[in-house]
Amino acid sequence: MTYLLNNFDYILQLTFRHFQLAIIPVGIAFLIALPLGWLSFRFPRLSSFLIPLNNILYTVPSIAMMIFLIPFLGLNARSVMAALVIYSQIILLRNIIAGFKSIDPSILEAARGMGMSRLQIATRIQLPIALPIILAAVRLASVISVAIATIGAKFGAGGLGVLLFEGIAQAGRMDKIWIGAIFVGLLALFFNRGILWIEKTISGRWMQARQA
Repeated sequence: MTYLLNNFDYILQLTFRHFQLAIIPVGIAFLIALPLGWLSFRFPRLSSFLIPLNNILYTVPSIAMMIFLIPFLGLNARSVMAALVIYSQIILLRNIIAGFKSIDPSILEAARGMGMSRLQIATRIQLPIALPIILAAVRLASVISVAIATIGAKFGAGGLGVLLFEGIAQAGRMDKIWIGAIFVGLLALFFNRGILWIEKTISGRWMQARQA
């Protein structure tokens, strides 16, 4: 507790940096995974290629992935974020495809019968219905990203992992280790509860719209 009170500003800086390390890759991965997921739903052959490829990438340990990216992006935050984009992409793509597949085909047929274009069906029908599942994937990817981002401190990316690794290196400074672990947990909880609230809000509004 003494370390927290004496270094509160520094810990907040590390927490904000950790927040950036976690959320930016998830956002980038989402922008990639959403169109890829929709295309994979429409063209199953593309899905049969992307899903096995993602499964292979997911078996690679996170630290090994970051090391592999160093020659291309350098020993810095870019390698860490690129690795997090890859891991987030794997989670998001799989669940986005599942979200689109969960839609009743009769709804899509009715939309086509009304003369809606593919783009209109995608934006007005498919995306709103699949959104709760997609947001659940974003929540999972965000929490995992927070956890993996702790390793980024070893690659010069900063974040709360700095406290963990410093605590281990300084003859077991348990105060730093505990503070680092607690704030990582709080950040993961923040993402989990925040996105879960968005999920429930959207699901509630969707149900109200369907009943109207």
